[in-house]
Amino acid sequence: FSAWRTFTLRLGGQRWQQKLRSIMLAQGRSVRALVRASTDALEGLDGDLELFHGDVLDPEAMAKGCEGVDTVFHLAAIISIVGDPDGKVRAVNVDGVRNVAKAALDAGVKRMVHVSSVHAFNINSGAPTINEESPKVGPEAPAYDRSKAAGEEALRELIAQGLSATIVNPGGVLGPYDFVPSRMGTFFLRLFGRRLPGLVPGGFSWVDVRDVVSSILAAETKGKVGENYLLTGHWGSMKELAMMAHEVTDVRGPALSVPLWVADVAAPLMTWWSKLTKSEPLYTREALHAVRACHDISWNKAAAELGHNPRPLQDTVRDSYRWFDAH
Repeated sequence: FSAWRTFTLRLGGQRWQQKLRSIMLAQGRSVRALVRASTDALEGLDGDLELFHGDVLDPEAMAKGCEGVDTVFHLAAIISIVGDPDGKVRAVNVDGVRNVAKAALDAGVKRMVHVSSVHAFNINSGAPTINEESPKVGPEAPAYDRSKAAGEEALRELIAQGLSATIVNPGGVLGPYDFVPSRMGTFFLRLFGRRLPGLVPGGFSWVDVRDVVSSILAAETKGKVGENYLLTGHWGSMKELAMMAHEVTDVRGPALSVPLWVADVAAPLMTWWSKLTKSEPLYTREALHAVRACHDISWNKAAAELGHNPRPLQDTVRDSYRWFDAH
């Protein structure tokens, strides 16, 4: 791989981007990393690493960034549980994908791996199992979910023009290297600090960042053009995550468990309070939409074709706290 140049793009959470780059550098590959603002996730990485300052909403910058590149890993996105009040969610998650894909096609990139999300699929359809053949979200879905599905459609327009690209759809990503921290990283830190008033029922299909990165790398050579690969893991309730956290930290989670209907009623109040205090809401109705998702989101296809093999959730929770403690 030493002669390959790879362009990795980031905008939202930095966890898997840092791990992806560290593995590629360890393989002796040259990495050009798109940087929009923070470089925290790049500190301490050794190897042929070039920082490229730019924004996925700038087509000219993306064209320049893709020059001389063999592989593009597109990870840039804005995750939102508060809709899309200023249009940035759709802009980054749809127009940004189109800009990067167009630049990759024009530059003659050999392969693009687009990191989408499980939320592009209708995971709240009531179907007993969700797989890559399941329908995508409809107009009633939250803004973030719609933007991820639309981003895939924007990419397919460029695939139809000859771009060699494959799509991976991670579930709820947990694990170390959580520099921001992410929303779930904040959940674990609040549990440890006894700053979480209660838990809601429901859960999600969680997957370790390290297993996601391994499968993203596998998709570069093993993924089929235009195909989706669900990179999910193990379903776990919020209560089960809190119990795993207790086993690691010896700090008990909150005893209060709020019924979903009560959480639904209180959600607008949470949104109002967050606007008043200019803070992130503890949860929203869009967040509750996620914890009602199908329990069985199959990763069989990714296992068969990419070697996807998610580790136990307990290991992920333990290593998350170890990383937070060390940093």
